[in-house]
Parts: sequence; structure tokens; C-alpha cells
Amino acid sequence: MKTLNCDDADIKYWLALLRIDGIGCRTFASLIEEHTPEEIFTANESELLAWGIKKAFVEAIIKFDWAAVDYDLQWLAQPNNDVLKITHSLYPDPLREIYDPPPLLFIRGNSHVLAYPQIAIVGSRNPSALGNKTAFDFAFELSQYGFAITSGLALGIDATAHQGALSAAGFTIAVAGTGLDRVYPSSNRDLALEIVNTGAMVSEFPPGTTAKGSNFPRRNRIISGLCQGLLVVEAAQKSGSLITARMALEQNREVFAIPGSIYSPLSRGCNAMIKEGAKLVESPQDIIDELSQYKSRISSLRAEPEQSLLDLDQQTLLNLIMFSPTSIDDLVESSAQSVKSIAAQLIMLEIQGYIEAVAGGCYIRVK
Repeated sequence: MKTLNCDDADIKYWLALLRIDGIGCRTFASLIEEHTPEEIFTANESELLAWGIKKAFVEAIIKFDWAAVDYDLQWLAQPNNDVLKITHSLYPDPLREIYDPPPLLFIRGNSHVLAYPQIAIVGSRNPSALGNKTAFDFAFELSQYGFAITSGLALGIDATAHQGALSAAGFTIAVAGTGLDRVYPSSNRDLALEIVNTGAMVSEFPPGTTAKGSNFPRRNRIISGLCQGLLVVEAAQKSGSLITARMALEQNREVFAIPGSIYSPLSRGCNAMIKEGAKLVESPQDIIDELSQYKSRISSLRAEPEQSLLDLDQQTLLNLIMFSPTSIDDLVESSAQSVKSIAAQLIMLEIQGYIEAVAGGCYIRVK
């Protein structure tokens, strides 16, 4: 049976409070300072009013329709899906420290990649060929060094940054502006599946949330909030990328920008950010040098898998098992080992907690 990182019995009350109209991140935080979500939903109307909760919220709590939460719980019960409360130990510390952190962070993929120091890479949705190459090369090299690459799964620079990290066999994190039961834009569906196999998609929006314009500025503060440094690659003077960069500055993150021609509209945003204090970078090494304090953290995280007691065959097989369902037939084809040998190794990997059996005779990697 699937075990959530956030396996508290009261998770349904957190999910319900998140779905009350008008309760944003700051209001949510103030409500749970004195009372848990479970206490709020099990109290009567007079108690809620006595606690100083607004009448409109009290009415919504008393009349709450639990069908939406049932949908959330069904989504969470599926392999590879998770949610972290802001109080959970795996909730990323940098995100917890921003002005308005999301009380719940939905995750599709490997939640443990959130512990890695992250570089966010953002930029134009219609980049030049040079801009695409720059984003890919920076993501590839920074990922090889050990940073997780974070972006927003948008067309253009975002998608290229994710692809650069994947090509380096590194971790990448996509922050969505929708619920994680859908992919926006839909043309990036295959890329999203690649990301969740080794990295993660995250969102503050519950399952079922569709793409709305107001969601994406909120999404952007999470991109900047998760990272230790943010790189802007090609951006017009008025763009969402510059909004994200300014959010990063407000959150005391390091902001880097690729300079460009004074004649190119796609360079004006980056050049303007450099004037405002962003650090001009010409190579990934410039960022690595600036964030050298994270070297030991990266080294310790990278060393953790090497401490396992797996033999070479088991480790090789584990590397072929995805964080989404992987069949024995797939493993036979990929490994060229016999079914009998693979079956024996799967038992050992499951006993040691590296994988879990799921429906359809498949397995998923859990660490």
C-alpha cells in the first residue's frame, strides 16, 4: 500500500481548509497558529465565531462540500503522488521562509530532490536559437555539478532548462500553475513525464485546478522561493521572467543574468536586471563560484546513495526502475537479465525499501 510522506490522519482537514474560497496563504497561516485544521472543521459555529474567525469563513466551513477533498485523496493514493504540509520535515526550508509560503505543496515524482540546492532558470517563451543553447548548456553543467534545476515547464527557456538537466542525468523540478492532475501547456506532456521519473513536479494548487492567468504570478514566487539562485536567460523588458527575478531579489536570493546585445529586444530585460543589481554571468562556473557555500551540501546528498548495501547487479537494476510504474517486461528488455534473476533482485530491493509493488505487476522506485 502506498505510504505518503504526509501520512497524518488530519491531512483531509488541511486539504479542506485549502479549498475554502478567500483563505489564502497568510490567512491559512494565521488560522492554524491557534487551532489545527482538524479542530477548525470539528468545532461548531459558535466556537468558530468565538475564535475570531470571519463569519463568511465560518459559514463555508460549516457547509463545506467534502467531495473535492475526496478527489484530492484519490489523487494522493496514486503512485508517485504526494503532498507536504508546511510543518513537515521534508518541506523545503527556503520556501518556508518566504513571505507567503504555500501551506501545502503537492508533489508528483521524487519529493527528496527538493532537498538539493536549486538553481532556477527562466526566460522568454520565444527565445532565439542562441538563448535556447545558453539555457540548455547552463542547465546541463549546473546539473552535472549537483544543483537541481528549477523552472516553470513553460515553452521556450523553461522547457529547454528542464531538458538540459535531464540530458545531464540530473534532477529537475517543474513548478506548475495548475493542479498536478494535468499538464500545462499540454504540448509539454512528454517532458513532464520525463521530469517525474527522476525529479518532481510541484504545485500549491490542488488537483483539478485549471490554468488561469492569476495562477502564474503565484507560481513564480514558488520558483524563486525554492531556489538558492535564479538565472534569467533572454527576457523582454516587460515579462513574467523579470517579475520572477524581482521576487527572487525580494526573497534575498542571488539573481544572475546573461547579458546580450543592446539591439535585441530579448536582451533588454536581462540588461535591465544587471543595471538593477543582478550579477552578470558568462559561464556556469560564474554561478558555481558565487554559490560555493553549497558544495558540501551537494556532496553529502550525492554520497547518500553510495552508502547503500546493494551489489552491482541490484544497483544496476534499481537504476532502471522509474518513480512511475515499471513492468518486469521492461526490466528484462532493458537489463538483458533473466526473469528469475530480476524477480530475486526485486524481492531484495523491496525488502530494503528501495521499491514498492503496485497494481499490474509493476514496481515503482521510492528512494
